[in-house]
Order: sequence, then structure tokens, then C-alpha cells
Amino acid sequence: MPNATVVVINAGTSETSSTAMLLSQIAKSVQEAGDNITCTSINVRDVAQDAMTARVSGHKSAALQEIEATLLNADALIVGTPVFKAGASAVFMAFFQALDNDLLIGTPVLLAGTAGSQRHALVVDDQIRGLFAYLRTYTTPTSVFAAPDDFNDPKLRTRSARAAGELLALIRADVRGTARNTTWDHYQHSYGSASDTELSIDLDSDLMRLATGNSYNAG
Repeated sequence: MPNATVVVINAGTSETSSTAMLLSQIAKSVQEAGDNITCTSINVRDVAQDAMTARVSGHKSAALQEIEATLLNADALIVGTPVFKAGASAVFMAFFQALDNDLLIGTPVLLAGTAGSQRHALVVDDQIRGLFAYLRTYTTPTSVFAAPDDFNDPKLRTRSARAAGELLALIRADVRGTARNTTWDHYQHSYGSASDTELSIDLDSDLMRLATGNSYNAG
């Protein structure tokens, strides 16, 4: 297998958070299952303010631009978030919403989440998977969720290994390269992306006036 770079995106709130622990275990499973795998990490908390500023003002900091360059060339991602109030953390959502919509087209992604209770186990598949479908990534069929008791359960390692195997299968099949090389132009947004190209939309056209309830000029 050729050299592959997997970027681990951690939305945990501290270095020793349960999310960081889970992502470390999954990354280890990926490296054990495949050869020539390099894992690099991005801690969302380090650019949380930059992400929120980008969402409000449209301005991306140098740090966010550097991250986008890293993600554009990543062979795969492992992403993880803590669950707060039955949803992904605000910084996790702000981070991915700040990225350009076309950045991750075709990228294999393994989804992970942590929470204080098993009652939140479906959040990853019910909420987070939809976000990555919108970003047109390939998510692994298996996601990985862990509550505190799961870290002492051998089944967590088994599930992590299964998800890691699925991620490696997507990398080996080069689904990212195939999607980008054959259908890239068909995927890309013509407007409405996170890069603020929506500002170029003609709001004074007949269609837009009709949509806002103003009179239509039939000419």
C-alpha cells in the first residue's frame, strides 16, 4: 500500500479528554491494520475562535487556511466530537461549517463520538453522518462511540478495528482520487459555499424578486 496520510480531527476540550483517548485508540487501530500510514492531528479547540470568526465575518485566519491545505491533501480523516445536549459540540460544527464546501469531496472519513451516557450513542449516525454526506465524503459504515464504561470493554477495540479496516479499504480503493479525477467539476458548487461566493448572486433578478414576493417583470 502506498504511503497515506490520515488526519485526526479532535474536538475534545482538553488533551486528556475522552474524545482524545478514543481517537488515539482508533488511529492506533488504523496504523496496526495498514502499512505506511502516517497520522497527524488537528485540535479544533486551538482554532475555535478562528472558526467562529469565519462563520460570522467570512474571514479565514492563516491558521484555518493552513488547515484547509492539509485537509485538501489528506488521504482520509478520523473525526471525533464530544456530545453535549444530545448533539455534536458547537466548536466541532463551527469548524466544519467554516471550511469550504468543496474541500473534502471524496475523502474517506471515520466518525467517532464520546458522551457521559450510552443514551447519546445514536448522535454520531443520526446527526454527524448527515453533515459529512453534505460535504460529499465517503463515511465508513461503522462509526465508533464510547461512554465512560466502554473504555474498559474489549468490544470497543473490536469496533475500532472494524471501522479502521473499512477506512483502509476506502483508502486502498482510492475513492478520493476517483471521485476527484472523474467527476470533480460536477460536484463543485457554483455558489453558496463557505468561501462567500454567494455574495455574487444577483438579488435583483426576476427570479429573486419573485422568490421574495416582489413583482415579476415579464418584459
